[in-house]
Amino acid sequence: MATTFWHSLWRTKPVDLIVGEGGGGEGGRLRRSMGLVQLTFFSVGATLGTGIFVVMGEATPLAGPAVVLAFLLSAVTALFSALSYAELAGTIPVSGSSYSYTYATMGELVAWVCGWCLLLEYGVSVSAVAVGWAQYLNDFLAKAFGFTIPHAWSQAPDKGGVLNLAAVLVVAAMTLVLLRGASESARVNTFMVFFKIALLLFFCAVAFTGFESGNLEPFLPLGMAGVSAAGAQVFFSYIGFDAASTAGEEAKNPRRDLPLAIVLSLAIVTAMYALVALASVGAMPWQELTGDTEASLSAILADVTGATWPSLLLSAGAVVAITSVVLTVLYGQTRILFAMSRDGLIPRIFERVDPRYSVPAANTIMVGVFVSVLAALVPLDHLTDATSIGTLFAFALVNAGVIVLRRTRPDLPRSFRAPLYPLTPVLGVFFCLYVMRGLRPVTWMVFGLWIAVGLVFYFAYSRRHSRLRRPEEVSDAR
Repeated sequence: MATTFWHSLWRTKPVDLIVGEGGGGEGGRLRRSMGLVQLTFFSVGATLGTGIFVVMGEATPLAGPAVVLAFLLSAVTALFSALSYAELAGTIPVSGSSYSYTYATMGELVAWVCGWCLLLEYGVSVSAVAVGWAQYLNDFLAKAFGFTIPHAWSQAPDKGGVLNLAAVLVVAAMTLVLLRGASESARVNTFMVFFKIALLLFFCAVAFTGFESGNLEPFLPLGMAGVSAAGAQVFFSYIGFDAASTAGEEAKNPRRDLPLAIVLSLAIVTAMYALVALASVGAMPWQELTGDTEASLSAILADVTGATWPSLLLSAGAVVAITSVVLTVLYGQTRILFAMSRDGLIPRIFERVDPRYSVPAANTIMVGVFVSVLAALVPLDHLTDATSIGTLFAFALVNAGVIVLRRTRPDLPRSFRAPLYPLTPVLGVFFCLYVMRGLRPVTWMVFGLWIAVGLVFYFAYSRRHSRLRRPEEVSDAR
């Protein structure tokens, strides 16, 4: 009995079964409608947003001008994981992302923990993004019309408000867009991504006119410990490059396009972050970029130009640009829950597909409600740290999954192989653990509590309802 119980925790889901189920859900199928451009922009859209528009002002006091290095440290950490994601996305092109990859390599219990962590990465991060969006909305309203949303309705209770109503509204609007279908969502996102890249290039062009080399001295005022602490915080800015992997069942050519989309999106985002960070600390003394400067880029433009219109334009653009992050991260969360539900680990309502729009409608609505509540009641700083630790843990598992799958299934067709194997995935695990080490003790406590709650749910519900426990369902699926 004990042996059977132990083996049930480590049962893996065959890769051919995972791929064979692709697109199928209760009541309908997902529609393959995304090409390489849409997939790349999904990842860019999910990544390029609040992390640079808001978190920049919170990370700079930790590292000084070396915040540029903090962004590059996080980029290197993300790069190793991105290469591992690219290999597994080309091998197992399904909606579950790292959850499905872990299920195929390390077993059900580890897959559950990974999926539970992805709730932090996607569900909690989109709440943080919505909070950042609300900050820029208030900044724009103040500059353009001379008023703001009342404090009670624009801040979480922890910040002296009642609830963040603006954050709730943007989540609700993007939930409605997702309900219209994946292709429609991709078109909206592509427009917003083009807009936000143009916006950040405009910021750099203006900020570099006020660049002073003296603002970069001393470059490491707080040492490498400061860079490490800032890197742990700004890693939040890179969360989302894996968004393309959640669209594996709605991509036209997933084995070719998913790996390319993941690597291309990370390259685009890293270039933009490094450029913006350098322009920021060169244009304004780092001591003035405090954590209280929530709309930090807007403040830099106002200081450099002495005029209100550039910062007004940036604030208006940020409102639009950050919206795309809400859209794409919400999408990713719904597709991961779709895959987990199809495996029986969460209730089957999450895999029900609306036959008209080919989307998991009930799933999308429930995620939208959950994220809205979180965004309304929890402040930004708590959300970003919780998101980072959950994501780093999931990334570490993906890197380990590459090693396991190379050993257990060397025969599988792989459209992309992580270069310098096994060095790449080993370094991926190392860097994830290194950045996690820089997070605050309270973040680790919250993470431990989150995992404990997830394990209770797994043993109370998921293990008993797993479809791998019922051989007849696995046989039918095959």
